[in-house]
Amino acid sequence: MLEAISSRGRVWEDLAEQYGVTNPDPPWKITLDATCDLLAAGSCVLPVLERRAEEDDLSATNYADIPFPERQLLALAHSLIRRGLLDEDELARRMEEVNRRLNS
Repeated sequence: MLEAISSRGRVWEDLAEQYGVTNPDPPWKITLDATCDLLAAGSCVLPVLERRAEEDDLSATNYADIPFPERQLLALAHSLIRRGLLDEDELARRMEEVNRRLNS
């Protein structure tokens, strides 16, 4: 699923240009950063150094052609699926929900 997203997904740079947005960061970037911080805090579900090491590995292999921060988002999803914290069906369902809200 993540491979399909990385191959057919659109990146913020393209969307920002299409809609005339000048902010270089996508609106979801702050939520991504907060999610990473929360996963690393307290119970350390996903420690920062572990997540960064996995992100570096995935950035050099699976997502080498994806720009940042989309690459960071895909790497986080990959890490969560690998640990069983999220499965692809749940991710697909949540993506459909977001898409439905955006297009309603």
